[in-house]
Amino acid sequence: DDSAARGAKVSELREAVGPLSGRNLKLCTDVCLRRYLEARNWNLDKAKKVLEETLKWRFTYKPEEISWHEVAHESETGKVFKGNFQDRFGRTILIMRPGKQNTSSPEGNIRHLVYLMESAILNLPEGQEQMSWLIDFNGWSLNTNIPIKTARDTIYILQNHYPERLAIVVLYSPPRFFEAFWKVVKYFIDSKTFEKIKFVYPNNKDSVELMKTFFDTENLPSEFGGKATLNYDHEEFSKLMAQEDVKTAKFWGLADRGDIS
Repeated sequence: DDSAARGAKVSELREAVGPLSGRNLKLCTDVCLRRYLEARNWNLDKAKKVLEETLKWRFTYKPEEISWHEVAHESETGKVFKGNFQDRFGRTILIMRPGKQNTSSPEGNIRHLVYLMESAILNLPEGQEQMSWLIDFNGWSLNTNIPIKTARDTIYILQNHYPERLAIVVLYSPPRFFEAFWKVVKYFIDSKTFEKIKFVYPNNKDSVELMKTFFDTENLPSEFGGKATLNYDHEEFSKLMAQEDVKTAKFWGLADRGDIS
């Protein structure tokens, strides 16, 4: 029985990683261990290696301790934010608009994305482990292009520290010169993630059908071929994120964070 075998694998991984406490114990639920195994094709040694790397990374990077006011300046133009709607499967949606890049700090950009990933995960409905990304290339140019190294570092963090968190990544109407960037970047992407990345073009029948499978056109913004209007209000979003910080602190049992205003 496949599910029994997989359940046994999860137990084996738990045993291999050894006793956990505090935040690590909270992170490493059976569902979490299953994601690490799934991402490494149920290879115990590979899953263990990646999970241990994640625990090390989380100990030093402390993603759950990043607060909104640390990354708010990265968000002023609305280059990455959490959508106010979900996809057809109840997944949280992150909207990215690389054409609205407003800073040149690779580290700042990555911290901002990690913060939003953590927030999106905490907002997933019961039983849903994945989120959807919508990337709008409007206004994107060589000037706003992120350096290859930043792209590689971002991909590394996503694949190794947030495995099986993406259901679909929509690259909506990328311009011709994106191809050169993509030719290099795609080599950093593992095959499982690669399958989830979809190039979508508004005049392509298959693209339109694909979007309908995942999204309801009524609440999908017109930038992605839907009927809704996309509004990013930094002040409103900041209020929402300040509430998120309280929720995050509660979830992780962080000491009363006086820095939350």
